[in-house]
Amino acid sequence: MKKIVTLLFVVFYLTNGIGQTFKVSKKIAINGDSGWDYLAVDDVNQKLFVSHGNVVNVVDLKSDAVIFTIPNTKGVHGIAIANDLNKAFITCGAENAVAIVNLKTFELIEKVAIEGQKPDAVLYDAFSKKVFTYNAKSNDATVLDAVTHKVIKTIPLGGKPEFSVTNTKGLIYVNIEDKNQIKTIDATKLEVTATWSIAPGDEPSGLAIDLETNRLFSVCGNKLMVIVDALKGKIIKTLPIGDGCDGVAFDAKKKLVFSSNGEGTITVIKEKNNTSFMVQETVKSKKGARTIALNPSNSKLYLSTANFGAKPKPTPENPNPWPSIAPNSFMILVVSSGQ
Repeated sequence: MKKIVTLLFVVFYLTNGIGQTFKVSKKIAINGDSGWDYLAVDDVNQKLFVSHGNVVNVVDLKSDAVIFTIPNTKGVHGIAIANDLNKAFITCGAENAVAIVNLKTFELIEKVAIEGQKPDAVLYDAFSKKVFTYNAKSNDATVLDAVTHKVIKTIPLGGKPEFSVTNTKGLIYVNIEDKNQIKTIDATKLEVTATWSIAPGDEPSGLAIDLETNRLFSVCGNKLMVIVDALKGKIIKTLPIGDGCDGVAFDAKKKLVFSSNGEGTITVIKEKNNTSFMVQETVKSKKGARTIALNPSNSKLYLSTANFGAKPKPTPENPNPWPSIAPNSFMILVVSSGQ
């Protein structure tokens, strides 16, 4: 009986926010009423790159001020940071191109056309000095030489790719959203080497990795996080998360995984060891905050969102319309811990 009472108290303690350690500590206002997708932290230079319509906003993380806007990134989705090359690689989904910019001056170095259609997520792999763009319409990955900017190869993936991570030793992982899979790519041979089912996870989007324990964290549209052995492809555990997830971040210092849920929450999961995981807390964020980036230097989290107006009526061409964005309401939520 005592154990049951204690358990009920713990559940009440967490679900009522009493035991929460994370909260929205600041909101950074950014001009412009367009939509958004990924955002990425440049840890070395302490800058945040934010996809925003047809531009990328750059935020100085020391002052939390917008210091530059990178223009002409039409249909921007993803940003990959390559500190060893002083470059950022930005997917321009509406142009089937990758914009390459200087990390310090933010000036355009080159814009490279690719064969893949509608590039979305993007990954820089320092091990191979290659950039992988994941192309939503053509169901493939285009590979660029990060030094010369030359397109090397386009790899068929057999499904719609989403986010990707590297093990930093020559193996790339990518979620395949419409097949409920994770595929592995050899970064040297540029070939798919394995295909792993992550069922019961459905519509995987965000992906993160613990390089120490070789664990992959895949967040799925059916409100599940699927934790996978990155060496064998075996599912270790599934855990509940919030609705509308599109991103996930892993804090290697604190051994915490964060799922950003569009419903307006962040699910925080604690990794006790490579087989033990638990939901630590659910943090209130804001509706629409579905993508996330972690600053490894101070463990702060950044999420893009806005205020919303009325939702349009569904049409045959657009059966699931997004609600309108309220003018001048785009913002970055800064989430931090008091501990």
